[in-house]
This record gives sequence, structure tokens and C-alpha cells, in this order.
Amino acid sequence: MTLSRATLAGASATAAAAAAILIRREQTRRATERFAAAALETLLKAIDANDADTGAHVRRVATYALILADAADLSEHDCKSIERVALFHDIGKIHEAIEDIVREPNSLSPGERRAIAKHPTVGASVLEPLRVFYPDLPDGVMAHHERWDGKGYPRGLKGRRIPLSARVVAIADTFDAITHGRPYRSGQTAAVARRALIDGRGLQFDPELVDLFLFPPVYARVTRAEHALEEWKPPVQKRRTGREEDESVPDITFRWRPGRSASRERQSSDPMPQTAR
Repeated sequence: MTLSRATLAGASATAAAAAAILIRREQTRRATERFAAAALETLLKAIDANDADTGAHVRRVATYALILADAADLSEHDCKSIERVALFHDIGKIHEAIEDIVREPNSLSPGERRAIAKHPTVGASVLEPLRVFYPDLPDGVMAHHERWDGKGYPRGLKGRRIPLSARVVAIADTFDAITHGRPYRSGQTAAVARRALIDGRGLQFDPELVDLFLFPPVYARVTRAEHALEEWKPPVQKRRTGREEDESVPDITFRWRPGRSASRERQSSDPMPQTAR
């Protein structure tokens, strides 16, 4: 059967209209995703502005976590997830009452410890509106103080029920919390941090990830990174133009390390443990 010119023209117009709708939807989707990515970068700047020490801490944790993720040969998607959780794991501490406690130079009281213990839940609630773009981010932040033996908080998750990103970040966070002081306690040596990870193997931390973190070539990368990051300063933030070509926003590269890409670098039953606050 031969179609008339009018029929062909109508079909062509319908196809063109449908294509235009799809293009507009795609443009809207990309714009919305870029807005979500910009929101994360704004939150990262807020951490820096609120407390430079916390800004430096989350960057060190992200660096160590990515070294461990690379050593575990995790996928690029998993590495990006770990990077985001590491960078925002302490965002729940940007709260006046909690921040005052964190900056308190004296030892913490039980009540103050309980207040700080709320920061994973607070952080997850801050990030919840971005779940549609980063579904693993609130859960990873919520779980970064869970323990392998199920005695952590806030939900008492155990073993592999703890998100992978949180298990990786917990090790990096503890290493940095021990080697860099807080106002209420002094920093200690990398050897002390190493011993704490060994002691927490299979109790507080994923045993396989601890073994990998302490594997000599991997641990050497961590200690080199620790020394390199000692003099961290906030990176210069460049404004996004909105013209990046086909950017996949859920796997966005954050501008959080000066002079370096955040891509993977490939080279050869205390409910609140003191080592990871």
C-alpha cells in the first residue's frame, strides 16, 4: 500500500514533535543533575567555610579511601561513591551545638559524646534530598560509624550489611582521626593508628579491607599521601559553565584536591570509639 504525501508529512511532523519533546526532557534532566552536583560542591565549600580543620580532614579521608578502593580494584562507580561518602561523612557536624562540642578543648562528657553520635543521622538527613541523584550517599554517610561486629551506630548494622563505601571510609576515617588531633585530644603516630586498625580487625572494621589497607605497598601510598597533605589549603573553585560535554553528573569529579584530578590514581564495645570521631 502506497502512503499519500499528506500521511507521510503528518508522520514526519509527529516524529519531529516527539523528538523535540525528548530533547527538552534530556536537557531538563541534565540541568537538574548539574544542579544536584552544584549543590554538593556548595556543601563542600560550606564545610571549608565552617571549619577548615574538618575540610582538611574529609579530604585526607577521601584520599586514603580512594587509595584503598584502588587497591581493591573496585569499579569506577564504586570509587565515586566512596569519594562522595568520604567527602561528606562529617557534614552532620555542621550544626552549632555539635560544632561547639567538637571545638571544645576539654575531654568530652558522656552527654557530649551522645550528641556527636547523632552526626551520621543528621548528615544523612541533610543529603536525603539528593538521593534521587546519589542514592548511595545518604546511606553511606549514615553508616560510617557502624561496626563489623554489629555494635556500631546508629542502626547496629553488621558485616556486609554495612554499605561498602561506609566500610572503606571507616578505616580511612579512623586512621586520620588518630594521626591528626582534635581540640579534645592530641594526634598520635601512624604506628599507633596501624595498631588500632589491627586491633579492630573483624570487630570494628571489615577484616579484608584492613588487611589490604595495611598491605605494605598500599600502606606506603597512604603514608606518602599523609605527608603530602599536611599543608592542605582550600582549592581554588572554578565556576561551572554548564557547557561540559555529556557530563555524567552522578559520577562527577569534585574539585577538592589542588593541582590533581580526583580520578583514580594507579600505582605500584564502646558505641562511639575514640579513634573515629
